[in-house]
Amino acid sequence: MVVPNSSPDSPPAAPGGMAQVVERNIEALLQRQQREEKSRTWQDRTADAVTKFTGSMAFVLIHLVFFAGWILWNVGWLGLKPFDPSLVILAMEASVEAIFLSTFVLISQNRMAALADKRADLNLQVSLLSEHEITRLVILVREIAQKMDIQEAQDPEIPELTQDVHPERVLDTIAEYQRKQEQESKSSD
Repeated sequence: MVVPNSSPDSPPAAPGGMAQVVERNIEALLQRQQREEKSRTWQDRTADAVTKFTGSMAFVLIHLVFFAGWILWNVGWLGLKPFDPSLVILAMEASVEAIFLSTFVLISQNRMAALADKRADLNLQVSLLSEHEITRLVILVREIAQKMDIQEAQDPEIPELTQDVHPERVLDTIAEYQRKQEQESKSSD
């Protein structure tokens, strides 16, 4: 069976219809995620579990019932003797809970930010590698065109595309443009 839009030189498609290299990469990423999940500390697991629960409707409903019961009891609507008539204890408990919950959320966010930084670094490395490969392909195609005596298109960007991109220069240029924009916005204020 011949797969449409495939050439004899292209790698065979995997059973799911994707290229085998794509499926291999997906599998490698999933295995990496599983290893990272297993290597999390108990503190990270606890913080993530607490954060996950506090972000659920079950948490909201439990608090709704708890606070409503506490308030109804202490305003005397349930016919029981109030133990916190001014609701100061309830306010203190809610404040302490908020302190701890915000700490758990910050711990989880810090871990997620570290993961996002790793992914950004990986994306940057892949982008730099892709840029390098594309530059080499442009040079190769240009040389093939010259050997075949094909006139090069009069595109002024082609010579630029054959030059390697230096990430430090790109970052310096971005920083320079940002400084200029900040200066312009300050001078217009």
